[in-house]
Order: sequence, then structure tokens, then C-alpha cells
Amino acid sequence: MDILRALGFRTYGKKALPVYKEICVLTVFFLVLTPIIHMYRITDFMIFCIYVMSFDLLYGYLGLLSFGHVLYLGAGVYISVLFSIYINSNPLLSLLAGTLGGGIVAATLGLIVVKLDGASFALVNLAFSQIGYFLVTSTFQRLTHGTDGISSRVEAWGFLNFSDEYITFSFILISMLLVFYFLRKLTSSPFGVLIRSIKENETRVTFLGYNTFLYKWITFLVAGTIASFAGGIYTLYVQYVSPTVLNPLDNIDPILAVLIGGAGNLYGAIAGGLLFMMMKDWLSSHFAVWQWVLGIMLLIISFWFRHGFTGFVMAIRNYQRKKAVTYDQDGAQG
Repeated sequence: MDILRALGFRTYGKKALPVYKEICVLTVFFLVLTPIIHMYRITDFMIFCIYVMSFDLLYGYLGLLSFGHVLYLGAGVYISVLFSIYINSNPLLSLLAGTLGGGIVAATLGLIVVKLDGASFALVNLAFSQIGYFLVTSTFQRLTHGTDGISSRVEAWGFLNFSDEYITFSFILISMLLVFYFLRKLTSSPFGVLIRSIKENETRVTFLGYNTFLYKWITFLVAGTIASFAGGIYTLYVQYVSPTVLNPLDNIDPILAVLIGGAGNLYGAIAGGLLFMMMKDWLSSHFAVWQWVLGIMLLIISFWFRHGFTGFVMAIRNYQRKKAVTYDQDGAQG
């Protein structure tokens, strides 16, 4: 850490709440939402928040913008569904299969894409996403049923009956909190400091003797695996999937959510995911051309709140603290 500071890197001190308190805050927050918003919509929001957190690890912490992250969400969805149909209907095994399968896809493609950066990285990921969509809709149509979609065959296992909305809500809430805990620990660790340093200046990190390719590949693998985990959970919840989950146009959703909430901040990923989904739901029910309205609103948010919602809140808090310190100093001098 001292070496990184000496070379001009920020090492991001730990001034936040302990992670268990953060988890309690998130739990209470989502439980408080249940009387206000339908439980099934909150469940949708939580799955999307897991997906956005996985993208934020890649973009917010490592600084790699991907236009193909939906590929790993879709891989988790389809592998989980096909596992439940052809191998075993146990929901946990289906979820595990989807997560590991998507992780293998991310590990394999990561060996290619992490050698790139900037526009090349973004567009090659988009190309792989388009290939994945084509494979599902055309090449493996007999297996996936193409645009007709395919139903999962997961069955209840013990008390885990995903036809019960309360059990489903609880399971997905716990899953989201576990992902938050894991990413909070990961990004606060020396590994997290290192990937942020790569984002700031990869040449300096290479000069220190670190294998930046390995760290970027591991980050890409973790991000893709968590996105696949979100896809597997989505399968358990909906129990029906179609190629729309792999639509390359939907790659923009996690990008916009991270920009709204604030990149490089797990709270920002969750806040952005919630705000994006609520804006999308409300606008689609009030405007026929809701995409236009959403686009205009997102442009305004992006230009006015360059560090996202959480960055805006932190700026207000810092201003109030500085104002309080100035007031105390003036009082002491008086």
C-alpha cells in the first residue's frame, strides 16, 4: 500500500460503516419497500441490482466498459433452464449449473477480451453478445425453442418452493445481500485497491511487477459469474425464458443504471438499479413513446449528476461537513 501511495495512487481508506451494518440497512430498506411496491416488482429489482453490481465491478472499479455484459446473464439463464430440463430439476443445482456455466463462458472469452481496452474492448464484447443471441435463436433452436422460449422444470426442494412469492422474495433478498457482502469485501481488499490502481494507471502497476492481465481476467471472470448467478436466479423466479434476455440492445441497461447511481460504488449500483427500473416502469405505463422520455431524462441526469446519485449525496454531505468545520473555527476565533 505504501508503494502505491508513493507512486501517486489513491488507496481508498475505510471510512464506511462496517459491512454487517450496511447489510442491515439494505435489508430494512427493501423490507420497507414491500408495502409501497408490489413484492414481485421488488423481486425483479433485486435481481437487476445483482446484475448491475456485477457490471459495476467491471466498469466502476476496473474501468472497462463492456457492451456485451448481457451475454453472461443470458448464459446463466439458458444453462440453468436446460439443466433443469435434461439433467436435474433441483432448483439449487440448476442455479449452480447456470452460475458455473456462465463463469466458464466468461473465463474463456475473458482470455481474449481483456487483452483489449477502450472501444475495442466494448465492441468485441458486443460482437460476442450478438453471437450468443444468434446461437440461441438460430443455431441451437431445436434445443432452446428459439423465439418461442422455453419453460424451466425446477421443482420444489424442501421448503424452497419458488412458486411462493414470499419464499422467492426472501431467497433473492438473501442472495443479493450475499453478493453485496462478497463484492464489498473484495473491493475493500488489496485486490480491490489494485484493480482501482489499474483503472487509474495500468502502466504504473505493471512497473511495480504486477501481472495486470491476470488481475483483469480475474475481475472479468468474477463479474461474468455474478451476472450468470443473476440469470440463474431469474430462471428460478420466472421459470420461463426467451431470447429477449439475450437481446444485445439490453446491454445498455446496466450501463445507464451505473451512471445514474454512480460508478465504483456498490450503493450506487443498487440505487441506480432501483431508480432505472422504477423510471422504466412508471414511464412505460404513462407514455406511449416512453423510450424517448427515458432517454431525455437520462441525458439530464448524466450531465447534471456526473458522479451519479450517490456522488451527489456524498458531495452534499462533504459540503455540510466543511461548512460545519468552518463554523466551528470561526466560533473558536471569535
